[in-house]
Amino acid sequence: MVQEQFELNPFSSALFVFCNRRRDKLKILHWDTNGFWLYYRRLERGSFQWPIGGTAPLCLTQRELRWLLDGLFLT
Repeated sequence: MVQEQFELNPFSSALFVFCNRRRDKLKILHWDTNGFWLYYRRLERGSFQWPIGGTAPLCLTQRELRWLLDGLFLT
C-alpha cells in the first residue's frame, strides 16, 4: 500500500501510520535494517483524533505523532 498507492518508499526511515474506519485502532509500519516492525494500538474506549479530509499522506512531526497517540487533536 505504501509503495503502490502512495508512491512512497517503505524502506525509508519514515513511520507509516494507518487508522481503521472506527478510529479505534492504529498500525505503524517501520523498516529496520533486518526487517519491518509493525506496531499496533487498540483503544478500549473512545477513538483516535485522526485528521479529517483527503486521502493524501500527511507528514507529522514527532510531537504531532505523540499527540495523535495520546488522543489530542492535531492542528
